[in-house]
Amino acid sequence: MVEGKVAVVTGGAQGFGAEIVRGLVSSGAFVYIADLNGDGAAALAAELGPQTAPITVNVADEASVRAMAETIAATTGGLDLVVSNAGIVRAGSVLEQDLASFQLTTDINYTAFFLITKHLGGLLATQRRTAPSWTTDIIQINSKSGLVGSNKNGAYAGSKFGGIGLVQSFALELVEHGIKVNAICPGNFYDGPLWSDPDRGLFVQYLRSGKVPGATTVDEVREFYEAKVPLRRGTYGSDVMRAIYYLIEQEYETGQAVPVTGGQVMLSS
Repeated sequence: MVEGKVAVVTGGAQGFGAEIVRGLVSSGAFVYIADLNGDGAAALAAELGPQTAPITVNVADEASVRAMAETIAATTGGLDLVVSNAGIVRAGSVLEQDLASFQLTTDINYTAFFLITKHLGGLLATQRRTAPSWTTDIIQINSKSGLVGSNKNGAYAGSKFGGIGLVQSFALELVEHGIKVNAICPGNFYDGPLWSDPDRGLFVQYLRSGKVPGATTVDEVREFYEAKVPLRRGTYGSDVMRAIYYLIEQEYETGQAVPVTGGQVMLSS
């Protein structure tokens, strides 16, 4: 399905991004590991070998994203799959959160997807002109918080809701270029640094912000969130990979937001 394809994964040095990189490489793809953490991207590339290449990029900076697209075009001459995964969370009450944290969340989770699609989507569209049968994919790693609101986490949820609006709009526009644009909305990846980092992870942030009433330890916060999932666990990288493969293989879907939440969020008409 992805064997022999060329992919780029933003935010690919850690968390879900690293899981996606590993999955694509194991399936035979060549993967650009794109991350602001250039050392982390280089270390993962060194671990995984010649099917990877690290790229240092700030996805919220247009010049940086443009340079990434130019590097990819000059190195492999083309691209089959864009996984826009880079994202951050700055939890906090709307009554207390500072504007800088809100704007940073919006820049990384929302504006960056516009920049990624503009420049890498432009590369995909150019390819299509020389190979009319060449179809490609842009997949945004969104969140269950793009489908339902998130208490004391409005900056994140708002950016993710907006991201789905971009996915649907870009899908309508780019279909003429043979580009499918879809989103995956995972549940919580509890074992990744986004949640489990001891200093800035969401378990710590939510404990400090009082988002979980009565919780006094990180373990109590984790138990609270695991209990919300009907399948009683967080999302794994392998769960997201299955959704990625589905969207690539599926020729008749674009503009969709696919939940991968263990039943925690269910779509309704």
